[in-house]
Amino acid sequence: MKKPFAITLDPDSALANKTGAWRTERPVYVDRLPPCNRECPAGEDIQGWLYHAEGGDYEAAWRHLTRDNPFPAIMGRVCYHTCESVCNRAKLDSAVGINSVEGFLGDEALRCGWRFEPPAQESGYRVLVIGAGPSGLSAAYQLRQLGHAVTVLEAGPMPGGMMRFGIPKYRLSRDVLDAEVQRIADMGVTFRYNEKASDLAEAMRDEKAHACFLAIGAHIAKRAYIPAKDSARILDAVSVLRSMEEGEKPLLGRKVAVYGGGNTAIDVARTARRLGATDAVIVYRRNRERMPAHDFELEEALEEGVMVKWLSTITSADEGKLTIEKMELDANGHPQPTGEYETLDADSLVLALGQDIDMSLLETVSDLTFEDGRVEVDPHTMMTGHPGLFAGGDMSPGERNVTVAIGQAKKAARHMDAWLRGVNLGPKPEKAVADFERLNTWYYSDAPKTIRPKLDAVRRTSSFDEVQGALTEDTALFEARRCLSCGNCFECDNCYGVCPDNAVIKLGPGKGFQINLDYCKGCGICVEECPCGAIDMVPEES
Repeated sequence: MKKPFAITLDPDSALANKTGAWRTERPVYVDRLPPCNRECPAGEDIQGWLYHAEGGDYEAAWRHLTRDNPFPAIMGRVCYHTCESVCNRAKLDSAVGINSVEGFLGDEALRCGWRFEPPAQESGYRVLVIGAGPSGLSAAYQLRQLGHAVTVLEAGPMPGGMMRFGIPKYRLSRDVLDAEVQRIADMGVTFRYNEKASDLAEAMRDEKAHACFLAIGAHIAKRAYIPAKDSARILDAVSVLRSMEEGEKPLLGRKVAVYGGGNTAIDVARTARRLGATDAVIVYRRNRERMPAHDFELEEALEEGVMVKWLSTITSADEGKLTIEKMELDANGHPQPTGEYETLDADSLVLALGQDIDMSLLETVSDLTFEDGRVEVDPHTMMTGHPGLFAGGDMSPGERNVTVAIGQAKKAARHMDAWLRGVNLGPKPEKAVADFERLNTWYYSDAPKTIRPKLDAVRRTSSFDEVQGALTEDTALFEARRCLSCGNCFECDNCYGVCPDNAVIKLGPGKGFQINLDYCKGCGICVEECPCGAIDMVPEES
């Protein structure tokens, strides 16, 4: 084919690299950070694994996802999916169901028996992990992938930590939990249960460990002073939920009051309903807008008959009776007493006021600092003040949930590996975020989010069957294809098709495109017609 006419310029000319003096800007392909990726506490490349899923290659999607998070089936059930709150698609119709597709991939992996590959080479380093909760398990997985010999000490009889002892079965099937943990054990990670480390320095010496990751969960219930007669039955939420796992169901009675406003309070109230309570009432000092529990969990609880007494506090307890004082919020949103009282019938009172951590094993460790019952860590490396000692999950600063714990462990494992090898890792370069305004959304038709099925409310209170259903293969494929690939080329060929000068060169599947600057006149049509905002116009080099 005959090439278009082009002027040949001297390399030192002011017009070099231009198709005539009219071109002041040139198109450049860019990679921007999707808002979902930036928001994910576990650091998943959400857009990356959705790309494989929307092509129907579910194993590739699962393997891409599990580079960052070994628990997709668990996360599809318990993650609060904040990624969806920033999804650009929500401004078009509704957010992509990222969490539901993740759950589908996790279930598909369990059904098909996909396994993690053991490391290709052993590093020669030994690492001790204290605690087999989400953070400890994630750290063990990441460190084993890097070739380190990993031993996990767990004080309890089974792995999972608060995933097992704090999240009820109606949210997380234990078969799913056990299967995803087993994959980590199959990589060669050693687990020892019913073994509580009482002295960290001694435990490290015994294991000949070169480094350690602390992942002790918050299993000690906080208490509140409530004047109570001996006949009053007062329990704590941690013990109630733990007893559900250990086989001795708690005797809560027909009328149960739960004191607190977090997700744990809701879990206890919903559990009480499943144990036969006719009345399960949450007593909370503030209003709904200030309740720390997630709104969707509260909605499910209300559907199941759980009641809430807002702006209320418990002042005393007696057999079968609680004295409740009404509260009001001041200008700063803090609850203040009103002096108005009422009584509430309750066979038992469950306190869900938060949890603390048993730090006794750290008494012989030097150079540690603590704040608000947690170990201070370097936010970049997750290392404590003691060299080679890292921490994550409930022990370290940050929100206490499974996804955050997994992300902290991944970061800690990466920097622990560097520390062991004598390498200093700098911060990762930050990418610009792909905003909705950069997208060319007229290419996309409305395709509302697929709603996951739920167990009927009338059936929930009679069993601990999982409430949240799963996507089918067809609906998972549909949902994955709703991703807009914000800020990153997905090779739709728009730029190739609209270029009036044939300046766009296809490099082959998965390799993207480049611009032939001998042909490009800088019109910017490719930028205007890119659906995902993956092309920028930049000033010409002078």
